[in-house]
Amino acid sequence: MSNQDSKTKSFVLRIDAKTMNAVEAWAADEFRSTNGQLQWIIADALHRSGRLKKSKEKPNSSETK
Repeated sequence: MSNQDSKTKSFVLRIDAKTMNAVEAWAADEFRSTNGQLQWIIADALHRSGRLKKSKEKPNSSETK
């Protein structure tokens, strides 16, 4: 993974309470943090729309042992 790929950006998100409650419940069901769930939802939507291609990461040699 390049240095550019590993960077994250922070931003403020305004979301209505009903939607936030649904995201929090979904995250809990999948044992993710709310932030992790939002990242997954956004990445999934980007992949499905063809706006973000899946990266082909090579596993580290330590992970394959």
